[in-house]
Amino acid sequence: MIRHVVLFTWDDEMTDELERQFAAELTTLSPKLSGLRAYHAGPDAGLVDGNFDFAVVADFDDVASYLAYRDHPEHQDIIARYSRPHATSRAAVQYEL
Repeated sequence: MIRHVVLFTWDDEMTDELERQFAAELTTLSPKLSGLRAYHAGPDAGLVDGNFDFAVVADFDDVASYLAYRDHPEHQDIIARYSRPHATSRAAVQYEL
């Protein structure tokens, strides 16, 4: 199994509403993907200063399932509309469970 974790820091133009839409669209996409075991996306809880603003954690059956998600046209569209225009920093990792 592959776990995908991505963290974002937003610019000042990323509103709470845009962030909610980003999370909602990502979550709506997840049931359409085969090989996806678990999917979570949302804003930082604000418990510690200096954290990233938003996180995505997803578990996939295998590398092929992760790559299908990464390259999925709807996923790429969501990224183009929300994260690319507003991310000032991004960190990601994929690792085996």
